Amino acid sequence: MRLARIAPPLTLLVLVGPLAFGLAGTLLPAFGYLPSLGGTRFSLDAFHLLAGTPGIVRSAATSILAGLVTTLLALLCVVAFAAGHLDSPLFLRMRRLISPLLAVPHAAAAFGFAFLVAPSGLMMRLVSPWLTGLDRPPDVLIVHDPMAITMVAGLVIKEIPFLFLVMMAALPQLRHKETLQLGRCLGYGRVASFIFLLWPQIYAQMRLAVFAVLAYATSVVDVAVILGPQLPPTLPVRLIEWMNDPELQTRYLASAGALLQLVATFAALLGWLGIERIGGLLVSLPSGRGLRFRHDRPARHAALAAMALSALMVFGGIAMLGLWSLAGLWQFPKALPSAFTLDRWSAALPRILDPLVTTLWVAGISTAIAVVLTILCLERELETGRGQGGRSLMLIYLPLIVPQISFMFGLQVLAIAAGVEGTAASLVLAHLVFVLPYVFLSLSDPWRAHDRRYDAIAAGLGMSRTRALMRVRLPMLARAILTAAAVGFAVSVGQYLPTVLIGAGRLTTVTSEAVALAAGGNGRVIGVYGFLQTVLPFLAFAIATAVPNLLFRHRRGLRL
Repeated sequence: MRLARIAPPLTLLVLVGPLAFGLAGTLLPAFGYLPSLGGTRFSLDAFHLLAGTPGIVRSAATSILAGLVTTLLALLCVVAFAAGHLDSPLFLRMRRLISPLLAVPHAAAAFGFAFLVAPSGLMMRLVSPWLTGLDRPPDVLIVHDPMAITMVAGLVIKEIPFLFLVMMAALPQLRHKETLQLGRCLGYGRVASFIFLLWPQIYAQMRLAVFAVLAYATSVVDVAVILGPQLPPTLPVRLIEWMNDPELQTRYLASAGALLQLVATFAALLGWLGIERIGGLLVSLPSGRGLRFRHDRPARHAALAAMALSALMVFGGIAMLGLWSLAGLWQFPKALPSAFTLDRWSAALPRILDPLVTTLWVAGISTAIAVVLTILCLERELETGRGQGGRSLMLIYLPLIVPQISFMFGLQVLAIAAGVEGTAASLVLAHLVFVLPYVFLSLSDPWRAHDRRYDAIAAGLGMSRTRALMRVRLPMLARAILTAAAVGFAVSVGQYLPTVLIGAGRLTTVTSEAVALAAGGNGRVIGVYGFLQTVLPFLAFAIATAVPNLLFRHRRGLRL
């Protein structure tokens, strides 16, 4: 196929091109070169100004520590649960419960979590006044706490589903049942068998995904705005403030800060390499001494409780978004509103219509492009037998590992210089950079696992490669393709930073509007936007499930 030949270089251009140009657009202003603002000579003035900014060290340190703690806690929960319950009926039920949570945007999950844990949130209402004796919310700083504990907790419960599903994708490539059975035959406990024998192989396959989680957690903006500390805020939030400052000279400071964010993420990655070494020692020492840890039931129960709690918090947060969007008078400490009304929906719908339409067409176009490029790349991979190595996977993960804010600001500068800021094409491209990796990762394994004997039969019947693709492989893989498209759609809906910087306020989405409302503190309006933001990805996954069932209703072998 001729199109398949150009797909890999085109995909590489989509992934690496914006990254390279964006970093260049950040690097030059950081060193004083920005001709559009009169900067025609290189200098270190922006870095001197950055170094003298009050609280900048604490902002950077908070971002680094939040990223490390988030990644470590989320990974520990996933590993402990898999070690204690892999292949059990309980594991399968938890998998069905956790999987849909991947569709929940980070901002919506953060809003829901805030409604649960805030001093006036549902958790405090459920124990007041009968247990706490309180008839008004306590004067305790939970949301926006200076230690970023709430932000880390919100990130952990959202990253657990992602790491869990990445682990599920790695397991079929290993003979995990035989490995675990071998460990049990040697007298090791269930958890010890998993950790000593299976976990090193699994982690080698999901390491890049862990790096992506770490990079995201150190540079997240929307969750930090909703849940993070404010005096001082985390480094990414300060960068957004500087980028939106009406004083244009602040652009130099923002560029220097974006490079500092890149250094902070790199420092977090180095710190994680150290954690890997420590983890390896903690595993090798007891295994070398022959410790078998047979009595591991408390650890297994604790892991199950952690996973169940994380899922419950996300689902509870979604329910709270829906409840707040319909709430009338809701005084503390009542657990439920005194009345329900659609007034907030009626008032918000006229204002939310334009962002909703923008959300749908940007997500739809970027996802469609990502699906087509992914299919063509995978088809070219089958033709050549190349493309499954670690280098290709690294390129796919590259936009997820490099902090968004470190190159998105540079892309914004270049978009302004080119006169394409706030245009539909530039916004779709900005979303595509992040949609494409997730679509590729979602579709690559099912595509490679497809039985190629069907293609051989099609060729024997005289079909060309293109006709065999259209008539045989695509219909048989329709479910996987639609699921990958739903993942891409959900990723696009949740994009905040690309929309804010490249959309330039002229193109807004439901997510950008929802995060902008965070400062207002109006729970009912936030509930409307947050709940709608959550519903959109779930609708995409519902369509991805319903359409194949409808298409294959007369094909028993293709029905689930």
